[in-house]
Amino acid sequence: MSFNVEKFTLLKSITIILFSLVVLISCNKTKNESNENIPETKIDVAAEKTAQAKIPEPPAIPVEHIEFDQFEDLYLSTEATLSIWPRIRAGFQLPEDIEHPSLQNEINWFAKHKKYMQRVMYRADPFLHYIVEEAEKRHLPTELVLLPIVESAYQPFAYSHGRAAGIWQFIPATGRLYGLKQNWWYDGRRDIYASTQAALNYLENLNKLFKGDWMLALAAYNSGSGTVQRAVRRNKKLNLPTDFWHLRLPKETRAYVPKLLALKEIISNPELYSISLRCISDAPGFKQVKVSAQIDLALAAELAELDMETLYNYNPAFNRWATDPDGPHTLILPVASAEIFEKNYSELPADKHLRWTRHKIKQGETLGHLAVKYNTSVKHLRKVNNIRGNNIRAGKYIMIPVSSKNNASYALSSTQRLKATQNIKRGNNTRINHIVQNGESFWTISRKYNVNMHKLAKWNGMAIKDRLKKRQKLVIWTSNATSSRKSTLVKTHNPNGTIKSIHYTVRNGDSLSRIANKYRVKVEDLHRWNAIKGKYLQPGQRLKLYIDVKEQSGRQG
Repeated sequence: MSFNVEKFTLLKSITIILFSLVVLISCNKTKNESNENIPETKIDVAAEKTAQAKIPEPPAIPVEHIEFDQFEDLYLSTEATLSIWPRIRAGFQLPEDIEHPSLQNEINWFAKHKKYMQRVMYRADPFLHYIVEEAEKRHLPTELVLLPIVESAYQPFAYSHGRAAGIWQFIPATGRLYGLKQNWWYDGRRDIYASTQAALNYLENLNKLFKGDWMLALAAYNSGSGTVQRAVRRNKKLNLPTDFWHLRLPKETRAYVPKLLALKEIISNPELYSISLRCISDAPGFKQVKVSAQIDLALAAELAELDMETLYNYNPAFNRWATDPDGPHTLILPVASAEIFEKNYSELPADKHLRWTRHKIKQGETLGHLAVKYNTSVKHLRKVNNIRGNNIRAGKYIMIPVSSKNNASYALSSTQRLKATQNIKRGNNTRINHIVQNGESFWTISRKYNVNMHKLAKWNGMAIKDRLKKRQKLVIWTSNATSSRKSTLVKTHNPNGTIKSIHYTVRNGDSLSRIANKYRVKVEDLHRWNAIKGKYLQPGQRLKLYIDVKEQSGRQG
């Protein structure tokens, strides 16, 4: 009898161990295949950093205490215990209409771009479980957890031409409306925890506004509730159906909802489209930890035993080298790293959270100058030194918080991301550095250099609606033909220079040589400045000229 028990126990142990190895190897194999030969995305420069972030592996199944009579149940529920995808599928609620041409087009696109899907799932891995849980708590369709794929490809640093930021792509105004703090130190639109809460609140409100029609709510999330309401009213007046498929909506919105439905179809039936879903664990991917005050992010990374890039990828909301002095006083960390951080942080003296320097104020220095020099904010300098206004006196001392590492160490801070974006080589074009002057805008600068206004904003990690600041440095990439006039254009940036740009409207009888003689410029300059290829001009045509004001003195216009 004892022999049989020992034999049974041995068989149980061997079987469980072998099964566990097969399961874990399978899961890891899926991960390795998903990450193999993944090209960098072109959507956002920070996405390359995101794709390289170290994401912890799913926890192994604890098998040492499993009873043998539970083995079959464990085997049958393997996918449910290891992968989050069955849980997501179980919560799908949106109507299906996979025969619709728009939907089929999107399904075909995702099925064709398998490496894109691999990249997206890799980025989503740490955050998917949290978003699923939050959607389930509110009894929302789990299709919503796929929405960041449509919005941002799950890139935490995504920034659109419309000034939308984060995985949920909030514009500044809507973000503030839903409680997302935005300042020099911190942008809540990129905070995974806070932005998810705000996005689900927003989606719930839109769903109520459109009386439970999720298709219209999703369309409104993309184009605004007013746009969808006007489209519904228009169709009602014409006695037409008011469902999503029959509304006259912006082109982007008409593709937006089908993209989400296409993702639902692919997640539901990945084998039909030969797509291997990444093995994402149905377990928390991160933990939120509390800190008592502002902390240097380099120090936080050391306490958590993480590299800086990983820390920033879990905490993309922090713009600078430290957390916001006014909060939130929390960090998001991988689960295992959170335990290490909490232990090390509890042993850290309160005066070691930041480094401080005692600066003696020199003649002519201002709070603004000091804030730029020490990479902090004027508001924070006022607060820590009990300064009410802007006046500081030479000879006095001021306490300033400073980073423990050099700027380059904070690889995904706002400054370093901008530098990386501006340094991307744009084809064979020539780089020009432009210092913004009073009154300049993207439009005036793009005209000055004969470049596309939207490209100009993109080269500098900005949106067209972003405000330019005096003395701000912009990078401009011009063709060789355009850059050949760089030496002339540089003079316009010199306050003491005499070169000015004017517009001239061509009149009857005008020619290139006549205009060139009139303004003492060269015909070839007129060709370059206005991209003129032929010899002839048309009356009414507008030309841009760069003229020397001194040489025009006394001449008739």
